Amino acid sequence: MQLARVIGTVVATRKADGLDGTKLLLVQPLTPAHVPKGEPYVAADTVRAGPGDVVYTVHNREAALALEPWFVPVDAAIVGIVDEVHVP
Repeated sequence: MQLARVIGTVVATRKADGLDGTKLLLVQPLTPAHVPKGEPYVAADTVRAGPGDVVYTVHNREAALALEPWFVPVDAAIVGIVDEVHVP
C-alpha cells in the first residue's frame, strides 16, 4: 500500500471495458510524514475520494481486484481515505 494525496482528476472520454463509471484521480505519493515522494500517477477511485484527500492505494494485481468487475486493466486503485497517520 502507498499513501498519496489526491491532486486532480483525469477525464477520459473512452475507457476499457469494465471501467465505465469509474472515476480516475491524479495522486501524489507521500511518505508517512506526508512529504511528497516520487511522480504523480493515475489511480481508479473505489471510495469516492476528492481533491486534497489523503488516501491509500494498491498497485498491480491488487488494484485490478479492487474494482468490480475483477481484473480490469488498472495499475493503481484508491482503496481507502486516511483520517490520521501516527508516526512514532
